[in-house]
Amino acid sequence: MTILPVYNLLALPDSTVLYRADLYKNTTGKDPVVDEKVIVVVSRNENTLADLSGESIYPVGVSGYMKTVSEQGFVQIRLTHRVHIDQIQALQDRKYLIDTTRLQDIEDLDAEDEKNRFETIKREIHSMSREFEWGPMMDAFVMSWHSIGDIGAALSPWMNIPNDKLYGILSEDSKKARFDALEAMLYEYMELTRVRIKAQTDQKESYQKLYKEQALRKQIEYLQKELDEMHPDEMSGIRKLEIRIQESGMNETARKEADKLISRLKAEGQNGQEAGMITDYLEFLASLPWKKEKFRKIDMDHAEKVLDADHFGLEKVKRRILEQIAVMQLKKKQSGSIILFVGAPGTGKTSIGQSIAKALKREYIRISLGGVRDEADIRGHRRTYIGSMPGRIMDGIQKAGVSNPVMVLDEVDKLSVSYNGDPASALLEVLDPEQNSNFTDHYLNVPYDLSDVLFICTANSAETIPEPLLNRMEVISFQGYTPIEKQQIAIRHLLPKAMEAAGLSKGDLAVSDETIAHIISEYTREAGVRGLKKRMDTLSRSAAVQLVRGAKPPVTVTEENLPDLLDMHPIRQKNVKEKTVPGVVTGLAWTQAGGDVLYIETKRMKGSGRLTITGQLGDVMKESAQIAMSLVRTLYADKIDDLDKQDIHIHVPDGATPKDGPSAGITLTTALASLFSDTAVSPTVAMTGEVSLQGGVNPIGGLPEKLMAAQRAGVTKVYVPRDNVDDLKDVAAEVKEKLEIVPVETVEEVLSGLSLL
Repeated sequence: MTILPVYNLLALPDSTVLYRADLYKNTTGKDPVVDEKVIVVVSRNENTLADLSGESIYPVGVSGYMKTVSEQGFVQIRLTHRVHIDQIQALQDRKYLIDTTRLQDIEDLDAEDEKNRFETIKREIHSMSREFEWGPMMDAFVMSWHSIGDIGAALSPWMNIPNDKLYGILSEDSKKARFDALEAMLYEYMELTRVRIKAQTDQKESYQKLYKEQALRKQIEYLQKELDEMHPDEMSGIRKLEIRIQESGMNETARKEADKLISRLKAEGQNGQEAGMITDYLEFLASLPWKKEKFRKIDMDHAEKVLDADHFGLEKVKRRILEQIAVMQLKKKQSGSIILFVGAPGTGKTSIGQSIAKALKREYIRISLGGVRDEADIRGHRRTYIGSMPGRIMDGIQKAGVSNPVMVLDEVDKLSVSYNGDPASALLEVLDPEQNSNFTDHYLNVPYDLSDVLFICTANSAETIPEPLLNRMEVISFQGYTPIEKQQIAIRHLLPKAMEAAGLSKGDLAVSDETIAHIISEYTREAGVRGLKKRMDTLSRSAAVQLVRGAKPPVTVTEENLPDLLDMHPIRQKNVKEKTVPGVVTGLAWTQAGGDVLYIETKRMKGSGRLTITGQLGDVMKESAQIAMSLVRTLYADKIDDLDKQDIHIHVPDGATPKDGPSAGITLTTALASLFSDTAVSPTVAMTGEVSLQGGVNPIGGLPEKLMAAQRAGVTKVYVPRDNVDDLKDVAAEVKEKLEIVPVETVEEVLSGLSLL
């Protein structure tokens, strides 16, 4: 007798169990022998098949015998009746001693009903098997079933039914209850199998349809490509556009939008109502540089040579640019901080952007924002409008033809606001490194990556730039050129370019260094070199006229013939006055054109104590005049006790020029002190600084430009706030050599130094 433990297998009386011979031997430790008695017991756990005990098996089993042993490696065990396991005891060599008692079934199942229901189940299984590829091989196996127990034994391992539930059927005494339970399980299994088969079939059909569609599309694409190569002249405009879109490398969002519009264009035809607008949009979309440019190693020496060759001076600016380039090289990024160049016109802000592009060997694009007052100029118009077009940013990218140009946004301080929106606010997204990787132009309506664009902005003044926009940029100031720097710029750059533009050869025009210096001092008045460039152009054109009329080269330019060649008189410069008068003091001012000198004039006369301030001064400067008056009344209380019988008049020429700012405070105070002490102040002494009501001299801005203007006007001594001493490092050495710069903290220091106290 052999004990065969099983798990997850339904073994019922009057059934035949098909078992693998090798598995039988591994489980029982014996070779199968025909007609040997076999007791099938149900293990509680799959892991206890080799270690049987009363606790590891269920109490009800099935008794039978070994029916056949086939050469194909299978055995058939015929099960006859149920038994109760009274006792089981393990012996040596995996042998067991077992006591059993036969269990009687309740015969409550009608034989005819059992047969009909069994045949129905058999037909259902046979029908279901036809839906599988291996269905025909199942025919003989299905035909071999003679009872519902045979079906349960064959299918139970595949029905995914818990072991304890299968045992519940075996332990049932009622034959009808066992049949009903197994019948319900089989029908449920068949229904689930049909659903699974249908799902798999549908999925397979869907995949086949998809694969077929892809294959057909590839064949169509291949055939279309062959036709296009054979007859390129016959290719339609839509087809050409479609090829450009496919080869553009645009992102997924843009490609979906383009494919959708291409399909719409094909459906409507080129004579459709919106065909022109769609075609224009797709043309622009396909022309954009979508492919990212590879990072190229930056040659620092080459970059430095380019900057030095194109621009004389500007050492601080060029050093900051080289720092930016070095950071980009180390981080292997194509962009960095957003730089804002602030300075007077003609100081080289825009041209140095072009030099940066040349140093980086990248494309250069310039966008002028002066006077822009419509947000759509930055973001573009929505395509719902007639005549819509992309914004200037995307238009510049398209013209550059690469995704990483050096883009100069010129005159950002001259953006204006209107009912059409605020273009400065639209620039916030463009200039924010955290946002511009997904910049969406209203015309495009798909994201475009601007993170590789190196943005450089220029402005004449940072005061008119909105604070949120200014915070996104790093400000670099252009402080204007000294006369020596202007002379070198004229010799190295301006004059050769002017001669080339006028068609002159190198020996056709002779201009000495002294003559250029005279032009700078007498015929220009600016911080930059734009006016100087105009003078060089005028000289070249005048020389061209003389050469065409038969003059022998070179045409020599001297100080004497400058008025005739330039066709202008020397500019009236603000030089220091020769006559010294009490109440008049030289001051320094900052303008958008650079530094300038101004004269504070004061007068007193009989009156009723009224203070008159003229010269088109702003509120801040008027307040400085009132503070200066209070300080002087305190310092000269013994000399002006009859002030209520005098009127004081303060005037700042030129009257037509608006003026404002606190930096004239010390000059106003000194002018009033000079007036009341009746002591003249030398016109070669200038000063700048804000004054407080306590007599302190506070720091001001624009000191380098002011000192340049002082030196240009012939000033020899300048009083500056002590807190501005650190700004002196930005002042050119030639300026500091010609000026005596005196730092002061209080008004008394200035007045004492001028012998006014």
